[in-house]
Amino acid sequence: MTGSGRLLRFMLRRERIALPVWLLGAALLVLVQSTQSQNLYETPEDLANLRRTLGGNTAVIAMSGPVRLLETIGGEVAFEILAFVSILVALMNMFLVGRHTRADEESGRAELVRSASVGRGAPLAAILGLALLANLAVAVLLFAVTAGTGLPVRGSFLFGAAVALVGLFFAALTAVAAQVFESVRAAYGAVALAIGAAFVLRAAGDAGDGTASWASPIGWAQRTFPYVDNRWWPLLIPTAVAGGLAVAAMALLARRDIGAGLVRPRPGRAHATASLRSPLALAWRLQRGALVGWTVGLFLLGAAYGSIGDSIEQYVADNPEVAEFLPGGAADLVDAFQALTMVTLALIASGYAVSAALRARSEETSGRAEPLLATATSRRAWLSSHLSVAAGGSALVLAAAGAGEGLAYGLTICDLGQLPRLVGVALAYLPAVLAIAAVAALGIGWLPRAAAVVAWTAVAYCAVIALFGDSFDLPAWVQRGSPFAHTPQAPVETLTALPIVAVAAVAAALALGGYVGLRRRDVGY
Repeated sequence: MTGSGRLLRFMLRRERIALPVWLLGAALLVLVQSTQSQNLYETPEDLANLRRTLGGNTAVIAMSGPVRLLETIGGEVAFEILAFVSILVALMNMFLVGRHTRADEESGRAELVRSASVGRGAPLAAILGLALLANLAVAVLLFAVTAGTGLPVRGSFLFGAAVALVGLFFAALTAVAAQVFESVRAAYGAVALAIGAAFVLRAAGDAGDGTASWASPIGWAQRTFPYVDNRWWPLLIPTAVAGGLAVAAMALLARRDIGAGLVRPRPGRAHATASLRSPLALAWRLQRGALVGWTVGLFLLGAAYGSIGDSIEQYVADNPEVAEFLPGGAADLVDAFQALTMVTLALIASGYAVSAALRARSEETSGRAEPLLATATSRRAWLSSHLSVAAGGSALVLAAAGAGEGLAYGLTICDLGQLPRLVGVALAYLPAVLAIAAVAALGIGWLPRAAAVVAWTAVAYCAVIALFGDSFDLPAWVQRGSPFAHTPQAPVETLTALPIVAVAAVAAALALGGYVGLRRRDVGY
């Protein structure tokens, strides 16, 4: 473990920007939910109406958590947000540990570090220590946010600890995956699959008899029932399992060579097939797995939204304050609900668009783009290949989201004509999503080192404007900076061509700016 303390300080310096952003995002998410829930459900009668409305809706329970949490206002906050903030914190830990383990080995940084007076297990010990500190910060921040908004102190402490231990579990799991797999993408894929499985198991358990929830780290956190029963003993499970996984990661590290994984990747073909002999084909090959995951995820989320569309009128009748958060108010509740969910799905799709566009930058920094550009492939063709996958993938992801919501809603009202209607509504947001991807392209061209920060800041800005602009009473000029603000909120508003075409033109101009910037700088800068 020689040098682990110095490495921990070095890792803290490397994470001085990214980690606070993750922590702030988690805290802001809980802050908004806690504030809104306490404003909506001010009396025990409001909570009773909510339990009556949601208690029999399997889709809502599967999306959120056990109905038992709805017995108190603090439990209602946990019902709404605990699963989702747990996923956010799990992703934070996955990227944190993966970036300082397997990614460093791929880039060669780990070999340089180990050439100094550094013990073999020091880098892994340092990053696990940093993960522990990061999750401790999660617990403190969530406690401060929930208690600061007026929720009981004991339940707030338990809420923060439960989410932090979910994050610690996935940090240790990522450390194991980094020893098993030889590429960071494979390690991320395995852990992301585990996160998805944790959510599915929790959803199946809550919608059923609850047994499957005990196989999920998210289920362990929810079974503490913060603000209701305040049970601490379920947290012993993630604590013990995370500790066991950390010990296993250290043991596996001693059994492999640096740069190699315990599972060797399958060798590829000696010669490329005809379908892989262009920059676009290569970009598609590199990104197809991620696209499939995003498409399936958005389809399922859309289906979950669509399954409760038919009951939204009864829900608003029992909770009339909810109408204030729907576009158009209570005039047409179903259309207003669908407009709100479509904006949410489009914002998530913009996350895919940004990640797909930024793949060009990751290929550049890894050194894989340079041999490709040494051939007859131009910079324009290379960047266009990744942006084309981002654009086509965004259209597919949006269509899948609309299809999921349209199919589920159509089945509940026996009208499958809702499927093409909502697919069309979803695709109306494509220019806005592409505008966000074009911001990433502009960053790659002119501010390559800050491209990821710029692009994800644009996503966060649009999310705040779309979901909380009116609640925060933001100035009109601030809200007009989002491309989603210029897209008609169908089906409440009538779709017109002019604003959609205008947003598409802005997206094209931003992408063109990215091309110009890429031509004027050195590759790999």
